[in-house]
Amino acid sequence: MRVAMDANALMMPVEADVRVFEELDRLLGEYTPLVPDVVLTELDKLADSNGQAQNAAQVGLDLAERCELIQSPESYADDALVALGSAGNVDAVVTNDAPLRDRLLEAGVQVIHLRGQNQLTRTQP
Repeated sequence: MRVAMDANALMMPVEADVRVFEELDRLLGEYTPLVPDVVLTELDKLADSNGQAQNAAQVGLDLAERCELIQSPESYADDALVALGSAGNVDAVVTNDAPLRDRLLEAGVQVIHLRGQNQLTRTQP
């Protein structure tokens, strides 16, 4: 199973106290984590900022090293994730962004998201 990671998924360890890769192991067993290049760009920008997300983005960049990089022609991360899922290049997307989750489900893409306080769950389209 090829699973694409959104920026907020990679920031979950800091923002929601979720061990995202341990949760994916529990939920899926075997999978290949992917990160679109535009998600890395988004994390870079957040890591260089002076806000609350700075630390979470730095952790996200570290976690992204565990993922396979995937190139996207899209310049906006949400659009890239929807395009990758719609084209069948990924089987699921990990995100906790409700508007993106709705877009993915409408496009027929499985979504892995936070359930409760610290567990991930799958939602089928």
